[in-house]
Amino acid sequence: MLRPSGRQRASGAVPAARGEGPYLTPAQAFDALYAYCAPALVRQAYLLTGRRDLAHESVERAFQRAWDHWPDVARDPDPAGWVRAAAHDWALSPWHRLRRRHRRPEPPPPEEDDRALLDALLSLAPPYRRTLVLYDGVGLDLPETAAETEASTRATAGRLMFAREVIAERLPELADPGELHDRLAELASTGRTRAAEPAAVRGGSERRARLWTRTAAAVTVVLIGSTAMTLHTAPTHYVPPVPPGETVRGVPPRVAPGPLSDEQRELRDRLRKALLDGPERLSPQAR
Repeated sequence: MLRPSGRQRASGAVPAARGEGPYLTPAQAFDALYAYCAPALVRQAYLLTGRRDLAHESVERAFQRAWDHWPDVARDPDPAGWVRAAAHDWALSPWHRLRRRHRRPEPPPPEEDDRALLDALLSLAPPYRRTLVLYDGVGLDLPETAAETEASTRATAGRLMFAREVIAERLPELADPGELHDRLAELASTGRTRAAEPAAVRGGSERRARLWTRTAAAVTVVLIGSTAMTLHTAPTHYVPPVPPGETVRGVPPRVAPGPLSDEQRELRDRLRKALLDGPERLSPQAR
C-alpha cells in the first residue's frame, strides 16, 4: 500500500497510541503519527527517487522537521499531508545529484516488470512523476494533488494525462489506471521498506537543533568580538589630513624645484649640445 491503512484513511485522522488515554504528550503524538505514516511514505519516496537509501533519508528528514515544528504540525488539519509534502520535497531536491554516494547506481528491482516500470517513472520530469504518484499511487483527488504540488488544477490534470501517456506508451498493459495503481503498490513494496524507530528520529532532530544552537552561539560570539575590536581600534574623533608643505614628525616636506639660475641654464645648454655633437662612443680595437 502507498497510503496508510486503517479506518482512518478516509478521514486522514491519526490513530491514538495504544494503551494511552485521550491526552497524549507531544512525543506520544509524534510517535503515533510516525508509526501511522512512515512506512507508506518510504514506499512513496522510493517511487519518486528509485533509491531506497534516499527514500529512508527523506522520510527521516521530514519527520525531524515535523518534530522541530511540532506545535504547528500538531494543529495542522492534515499532519500526515504536512509530513508527506516535506518528504516528497526532500526526495525530489535537485541537490542530491551533487552528492557522491548518490552518483553510484542502486541495484534495480529483481523482476523485469518492476525494472521497466521504475525506468518509466524515472524518465518523467519530477513534477509529472510526483503528480502521478500522488494521484494514481496515493489516491489523492485532483484538487488535493494540485495543492500539494503547488500547481493549478488545470496544470495538474495536464501533467497527469501526460505522465499516463508516457507510461502507457512504454508499458501498454498499464493504460488502465486501476492496473497502474496496483503495479505502483507492488513496485513500492519490493525490497527493504522498514523505517527507523520514532525515538531515533526525534533524537536526531534534537541533536541537529543543539548543533545549530551551538553554531549560532559561536557565530554570535565572533560577531561580538569583532565588533568590540573595531570599536576599540577605531578613532574616536576626526583627524584632518596633513596639508602639503608642513613638517610631519620632524621630516621636512619635499621642496618643489624653482626657476633655473643663469649658471644652471648655461650648464643645461652645454649638456644638450654635448649629447648631439659630443665625442664618438668608445669601441674595442682589434689586436
